[in-house]
Amino acid sequence: MIQGSIVALVTPMNNDGTVDKESLKKLVEFHVEQGSDAIVAMGTTGESATLDENEHCDVIKSVVDYVEGRIPVIAGTGANSTAEAVLLTQRAREAGADACLLVTPYYNKPTQEGLYLHYKAIAEAVDIPQILYNVPGRTACDMLPETIARLSHIDNIIGVKEATGELDRLKEIRDLCGAYFAIYSGDDASSCEFCLLGGNGSITVTGNVSPKSVHQMITAAIKGDRPTAEAIDAKLVGLHQHLFIQSNPIPVKWAVAEMGLMDKGIRLPLTWLTEDCFETVREAMRQADVI
Repeated sequence: MIQGSIVALVTPMNNDGTVDKESLKKLVEFHVEQGSDAIVAMGTTGESATLDENEHCDVIKSVVDYVEGRIPVIAGTGANSTAEAVLLTQRAREAGADACLLVTPYYNKPTQEGLYLHYKAIAEAVDIPQILYNVPGRTACDMLPETIARLSHIDNIIGVKEATGELDRLKEIRDLCGAYFAIYSGDDASSCEFCLLGGNGSITVTGNVSPKSVHQMITAAIKGDRPTAEAIDAKLVGLHQHLFIQSNPIPVKWAVAEMGLMDKGIRLPLTWLTEDCFETVREAMRQADVI
């Protein structure tokens, strides 16, 4: 089971919006050195919605190549078209990804039966471990615990990223799916408590900026060491909050650039962080001892 602090990696870009491969390699090395337990390439934070298919798959292949097997790479391959999700998942498998993360179909609002059949089709089409991703705040689609439980019986569906921030869902999903189904937090603000209550890790935005501390916090929480986990998390509260002061990944890309790890590139319709937010994010970084 992949567990721990799983960074939802930003995709570094040049000023013209093209992918910056040199900085991407530097970021991979940074996360391996700082203790991130796994990397998600081309998730929401990686701007998957604005890269075309070839760019998307090239970033995944590049991250796999740069990691060189040192930690797992999870490829974001979700789509609101089942056929497209199958294609992206096939290409991620060919690129050597260890698992795939598949967001619920956005915009078209499928029923629970539609969600079940969507994920079942992908799992049957591509032999790679697959992680469901429920984030109704972005997709307008909430995959209910009962649907997750149905899908958990499919051999290569191994877990779920639950990003509602509702801690009660953890127990409900665990009771329905059992101990060997991985349940990850997709909400940084509640990830400490989520893992203390039995979650298997966090797919984290904050981990882009403070990977060592997030790794230490999540590790302590999984072990049930509440005092240590809460003490570390107290220093990260500002990042958990203010990395969402504007739409993700706007603030986190600004913060990573502020750390000198990449240039100031982002792709429309997203725009660079506005100047009135700079000091707020900087203060959160100071609180976390990042700068």
